[in-house]
Amino acid sequence: MAWFMGIDIGSVTGKGVITKNGDVAAYHVVSSGINYGTAAEKVREELLAKAKLSPEDIAYTIASGYGARNVYFASEKSADMVCSARGVNHVFPLARTIIDVGGQSTQVTRIDERGRVVNFVVSEKCASGSGRFLQVIANVLRMDIEDIGPLSLKSEKPVTFTTGCAVFGESEAITRVCEGVSKEDILAGVHGSLADKVSALVSRIGFEEQCALIGGGGLDVGLIKSIEEKLQIHLLVPAQPQIIVALGAALLAQERQEAAVS
Repeated sequence: MAWFMGIDIGSVTGKGVITKNGDVAAYHVVSSGINYGTAAEKVREELLAKAKLSPEDIAYTIASGYGARNVYFASEKSADMVCSARGVNHVFPLARTIIDVGGQSTQVTRIDERGRVVNFVVSEKCASGSGRFLQVIANVLRMDIEDIGPLSLKSEKPVTFTTGCAVFGESEAITRVCEGVSKEDILAGVHGSLADKVSALVSRIGFEEQCALIGGGGLDVGLIKSIEEKLQIHLLVPAQPQIIVALGAALLAQERQEAAVS
């Protein structure tokens, strides 16, 4: 069997996966930076090095994400919701709802038993409905983004954010800091605010068990807990939630190549 590559260039990170026989042979994540083309090339170089392959060994490549059009070496492009559906279906065959918390937006998708998109909805173009809001608050609190999830779990009195705007939310967080509110209570409040927005998106397309959480938001244990409490469910979270779109792209690449030669 041949090797296949999926590239997902998001607004914050670039991800890539190489598969063979449907299994992940290598994956890599980099910062997207200001040049999506450079990020894509870096991802490919690292993937090929990890898998000990050359570009010629890759039979087909599909690119997805905000920077997909900058992936010059891709055989074709595909929408991220299509790739996420295919990736989640591969990892969690029983999942029917996908929550994708990315750096620029949050997307909720319903899929069928074959990993095909049935319906979807995307958050408004505001950072408060995406993982970007978490980064904004982490900057206010002068914390690394990786540390906010565990700390938020220690909250005893979460703050209630009164605004749905990231700019005003940042100002509100600064005010809370000046008032002496603990970091954990502020973070728990941010997670609760984002969980409310996710819940609203889910209600718009209709929830169907089981539900998977992917994207960078899947790395935040505090956000996972908040969404689970809001929706009163147990979320399915992949071991590497940020690479699922790239995985789906690689799986689709194999399907496209096999269809072309059959």
